[in-house]
Amino acid sequence: MKNKSILLFCVFITFYQISNAQTITLRDQTTLQPIENASISTPSERFQIHTNSKGMANLTGVSETDTLLFQHPNYQKQTLTQPELAAKNFNLNLVEKSILLDEIVVSATRFEEKQTHVPQQISIISSKEIGFMNQPTTAEVLQNTGQVLVQKSQLGGGSPIIRGFEASRVLMVVDGVRMNNAIYRAGHLQNVITIDNFMLDRTEVAFGPSSVMYGSDALGGTMNFITKKPLLGDSSSPLNVKANAITRYSSAMNEKTGHVDFNIGTRRFASLTGFTFSDFGDLKTGTFRNPYYGDWGKRNFYAERVDGKDVMTDNRDNSDVQKGTAYKQYDVFQKFLYSPKKGIENTLGLQYSTSSDINRYDRLTDVNSAGKLKNAQWYYGPQKRLFVSNTLQLSNATMIYDKLRIILGYQDIEESRHNRSFGSSTLNHRIENVQMYSLNIDLQKRLGINELSYGLEATYNDVKSNANSENITTGEIKTIDTRYPNGGSTMNTYAAYLTDNIELSKKLILSGGIRFTHTSLTSKFGDKTFFPFPFDQITQKNNSVTGNIGLVYMPGMDWRFSAVGSSGFKAPNVDDMSKVFESVPGKVIVPNPNLKPEHTYNVDLGISKTIQKQVTLSANGYYTWYNDVAGVKKAKFEGKDSIVYDGKLSQVTTPINAQNGYLYGFSSQIKADITKHFSINSSVTYTYGRIKTDSVDHPLDHIPPVFGKTSANLHIQKFRGEVFVMYNGWKRLSEYNQSSGEDNLQYSTPVGTPSWVTLNLRSSYQLNKYLQVQGAVENILDQHYRVFASGMSAPGRNFILSLKGSF
Repeated sequence: MKNKSILLFCVFITFYQISNAQTITLRDQTTLQPIENASISTPSERFQIHTNSKGMANLTGVSETDTLLFQHPNYQKQTLTQPELAAKNFNLNLVEKSILLDEIVVSATRFEEKQTHVPQQISIISSKEIGFMNQPTTAEVLQNTGQVLVQKSQLGGGSPIIRGFEASRVLMVVDGVRMNNAIYRAGHLQNVITIDNFMLDRTEVAFGPSSVMYGSDALGGTMNFITKKPLLGDSSSPLNVKANAITRYSSAMNEKTGHVDFNIGTRRFASLTGFTFSDFGDLKTGTFRNPYYGDWGKRNFYAERVDGKDVMTDNRDNSDVQKGTAYKQYDVFQKFLYSPKKGIENTLGLQYSTSSDINRYDRLTDVNSAGKLKNAQWYYGPQKRLFVSNTLQLSNATMIYDKLRIILGYQDIEESRHNRSFGSSTLNHRIENVQMYSLNIDLQKRLGINELSYGLEATYNDVKSNANSENITTGEIKTIDTRYPNGGSTMNTYAAYLTDNIELSKKLILSGGIRFTHTSLTSKFGDKTFFPFPFDQITQKNNSVTGNIGLVYMPGMDWRFSAVGSSGFKAPNVDDMSKVFESVPGKVIVPNPNLKPEHTYNVDLGISKTIQKQVTLSANGYYTWYNDVAGVKKAKFEGKDSIVYDGKLSQVTTPINAQNGYLYGFSSQIKADITKHFSINSSVTYTYGRIKTDSVDHPLDHIPPVFGKTSANLHIQKFRGEVFVMYNGWKRLSEYNQSSGEDNLQYSTPVGTPSWVTLNLRSSYQLNKYLQVQGAVENILDQHYRVFASGMSAPGRNFILSLKGSF
């Protein structure tokens, strides 16, 4: 009996060892995280299997003489024999590629499409790259790509510039729902920081007009933010439980950030919850300055309230600290996914972002001719954004679609501005609320060589504007003029689109599309106490037709050529047409109900060459005709060019379509896997824009100087490092649009914005499969610089330390 027991025990141990040896786990070499959906096969494909959500696969059926090929679109291939795998204890780490030839994008057709089949230039930022960048907000994530320039007027902000277009002339989309609302202004916007970058699965930046798919505002491009998706369980893991926790400190702004998210998934239902809190102190800028520019960027004085009076406090001993830039931010994220069966998914998502008060730093540095501060207070109230969406996606083919997606969206946005002149006891409060409802119905159907995408979109914006003044000494509250019509405003859009991708051959792909959009806007002027408007209500209706046609040619030898012609439009919104308050003192805007949509007509050409699947060289050039450019011009009201407004003699202005312009530029990029572990990446962008006149064309606003990024990357076991430089060229005084004021010339030097280069280093080390530590030093040389059009200086030398846990 004893011998039988020993025999059975030996059989069990042998069976356990054999069965355990037949299960392999694939992980990322630097992060040690499991690689899902990696392919494992023999050369003859007699055996083929994919890894599960834990990166595991069973190799039962593979003989000791078989050679196995391990591959994944994002990783370098490996080939190993069964004995070689056994020597690694059936644990294999793969090295990530820097060149991804078959990446999938959704920006072109709102459905998954190979990037190589899309003629439009699209840049992709994966969640892994976002995590490695380790940036405080989504604005800085975009800036760190080296392909988007971000303007800043305050630390709690960031206004992306794409191909010379900014703010309401570029479109932001979250999970298929447009963020741009009826009060997005044409100047500079900070709304992008309300998107929690910890919860982004990927970001796609589509360069050039995208109005066929996304409608109004997509003149210069579209930023498509796709948030993380709850993970269901599978046959190997019926209950899928995952959690991440991150803490970060950065020295330049005394940042303290904490984030946590966790996923619970069964076979049919999953939930993903996230929370982020950030506390930012006053930002310290670089101390190494060009003496030629004197005190440019120094914060020598700031306003304080002492014994009931405003005083200018001396800050010259600490003038590199930009006093008044501190703020806090909170972000909450929740998604529920229900999939009753294969091909049916319903996702309910909720995002909420809010902040503390955020000082408008540039306005707090303004001084008058006597060198005295103009403003004692100028701040934005908490920037609140509630976003709710429900997405139903069907992938069961029918006669009219192969894929169907229906998205219902609701957004509630509150913004406010608060300002008080130095020495005054009157604090003005102007508060705006927008409720936005949207419906998107998108369908895709393949018919032979044609892949049709078509759909409908409807949006409704309801704008409310309130204002009052507060005497900070007596507490007295008075009604004052509102920023937008006090009777309320509404804006509606209705649109239909159709696109077709025709795969004429594996080498030649033709695409085209058309969209019709109807826009209507109504603003009501109720109380005319503060300004005698010549109308009680203004109503405007516009119809716009936009289209595109593109061609992709891949002749072989890893060459790729692309060409696309496209058009875009921006319908006047409430801010464009109905704004009655201007934040620049001494100017007042009189609404113009005859304002028309702006239009762009664009031609793009692209070329790329991949050498031995290790080096990719690419370049894109474009030319854009910019018609019916909206701007604010001097005007008269009742025959007068100046009127008393808000107690000041103010110049009368009005929005008009008085100009046509043009832009052209190029971007180029090189990606190279020099070795299995070392790669380089470099990009540069140049933009030129002019307004046409009868004599000499003059500069468009929002045109950035040449800019780019060059980096060297190292991937080895558990470690990733990047050394990179960011650079901007000069923005000379002659290149500024000196009439509009949008480029903030007053915050640059007397000769423009100087060029700058920063040297930076970031790294990560995976302590084990659960813990990762990240460290970085930005602006190592502690240079003082400002990004073009910014009203504040950039961070000086910045030490960053993070600890991440994944469980």
